[in-house]
Amino acid sequence: MTDTRPGAPSGSPLPSARPRPAGAPRATSTRPAGVEAIVDCAVYVDGRREPPIDPGEALAAARERGGFVWLGLFEPTEDELGRIAGHYGLHPLAVEDAVYAHQRPKLERYDEDLFMVLKTARYVEHEQLTATSEVVDTGEVMVFVGPEYVITVRHGEHGDLADVRHRMEEEQQDLLCLGPAAVLYAVADLVVDTFVEVVAAVQDDVDELEASVFSPERTDDIGRLYQLKRELMALRRAVAPLEVPLQKLAERPVDVVPDAMRSYFRDVQDHAIRVRDQLGGLDELLSSILQASLARTTMADNEDMRKISAWAGIIAVPTAIAGIYGMNFEFMPELEWRYGYPMVLLVIVVACVLLHRGFKRNGWL
Repeated sequence: MTDTRPGAPSGSPLPSARPRPAGAPRATSTRPAGVEAIVDCAVYVDGRREPPIDPGEALAAARERGGFVWLGLFEPTEDELGRIAGHYGLHPLAVEDAVYAHQRPKLERYDEDLFMVLKTARYVEHEQLTATSEVVDTGEVMVFVGPEYVITVRHGEHGDLADVRHRMEEEQQDLLCLGPAAVLYAVADLVVDTFVEVVAAVQDDVDELEASVFSPERTDDIGRLYQLKRELMALRRAVAPLEVPLQKLAERPVDVVPDAMRSYFRDVQDHAIRVRDQLGGLDELLSSILQASLARTTMADNEDMRKISAWAGIIAVPTAIAGIYGMNFEFMPELEWRYGYPMVLLVIVVACVLLHRGFKRNGWL
């Protein structure tokens, strides 16, 4: 990696933020073979994209023309991002987080620069929800924001920012005129809007489970309920921590965030709070459905036990009579009686019928 200290030559070793344990592997990219780390690089002046330019010359060109650079990266390796960090003066701690990923949503400030981590989410389509179904797939987007640049680092196969870039270039040029903070807003807005879509899709799964639990047919939904609750927990971990960073951008003065941008971040914060509340409601509903499913299972088990007990009581009558007359005593009543055998059979049948009717009347059968 490269040094981010002022005046350090490009390509010099970057001081390690945390020493890597002995024998631990260096960070390697998981992107498909043949896919470049640099997705796109452009200089924007007065909201318009300038002609293509080499990433190594983009920052100097932006300073000369009074614009900013938007550099998009996809799962860069430690060396790849280290070279870029040398050109843009990125803080080594932020660089390390961007390379190794697996961070919680946060906003960090390094002098005039900002580093923001956002969790992305995608709903995984499935024909039927099972106890092992993957419902929500998460990724990450890291955004470096400086006075003259914005660098987006994406981890995961979803969360592509190409549509955001094209929409801003074609329809939101006035927003691009506000500088790198506008890109940060657009990325955060896309992430939160995706959360809204994912929550709506998860709602359908919750409704399906609710209908299944209260359907006349007896089904085992406990495993599916637990799996959906686990997936909801992963989504909540992506949404809940995002509220504080967005609040800071909306309310606190930040050098690279113009005052005109604060209302935009406040709008994204409102959407994030709404998603958080929806997830909380879904989690509570799932807990209620889970309790209802457990109660229904318990009731069904009790009903089965009543039926078993009722049949056991009915069978006990002939068993008792047969046991008595099977003791083989020499002097027993009705042994020499001509009608003793049919009388005993009649007593058994009448007793069993009466017991069956009684259990039936009481709902045990």
